[in-house]
Amino acid sequence: MKTGTHADKCFSFISCDVNPELKRRLAHTKLQPAVTISRQAGAGAKAIATELAEFLQARTPEPCDWTVFDKNLVGKVLEEHKLPKEVARFMPEGRISAIQDAVEEMLGLHPSSRTLLEQTSETILHLARLGHVIVLGRAANVITRAMKNVFHIRLVAPLEHRVGQIMAHEKLERKAALEFIRKSDRGRQRYLKDHFHTDIDDILQYDLVINTARLPHHGTARLIGEAILLWAATL
Repeated sequence: MKTGTHADKCFSFISCDVNPELKRRLAHTKLQPAVTISRQAGAGAKAIATELAEFLQARTPEPCDWTVFDKNLVGKVLEEHKLPKEVARFMPEGRISAIQDAVEEMLGLHPSSRTLLEQTSETILHLARLGHVIVLGRAANVITRAMKNVFHIRLVAPLEHRVGQIMAHEKLERKAALEFIRKSDRGRQRYLKDHFHTDIDDILQYDLVINTARLPHHGTARLIGEAILLWAATL
């Protein structure tokens, strides 16, 4: 059963994070699992992640709910590093030209892209150490690859399927949907290549790669969830 809003779950997670008594209790337990999801645009990652969080919460009830961090991850970075909200618009999950970045930094609009990247990485590592989080994008799989408590997923789908999904969800015409996908996928590819020297399509950096066109979102979430439960039992 779906309970609470996404904002409520994030607030609950943050409350758990700052609860000293709970943190002491969890410190004496085994490593808690966390999940990263890399995705192609239009592969249904956000919906699948939400379903996955609900599946895992039902199967592994814990003091803190399983929580999805997607766009709200930027807010968490700003909060942890005491950055103004205006900085959020300078943190796309894509490529910013070196010239643009240098000019904006010189004008004092935001810290350098390197600093923002380091701060984002620190926040992702912090969330992964806490466990019970599902982090979408932001090279989270690369940042956390040395952590044995993190399970890495890649979601893909045929182009035509993704175009249909984007047309329906973003209310776009086919040409605009194709452009949306092209820009999103290229931005994510460059983000990993430029900052982490990694190919986003290298399947060996993921524990599970799924074609989301083959199952409905809840079926994909359950498939992933069952795999995570089997893996988590080995931690």
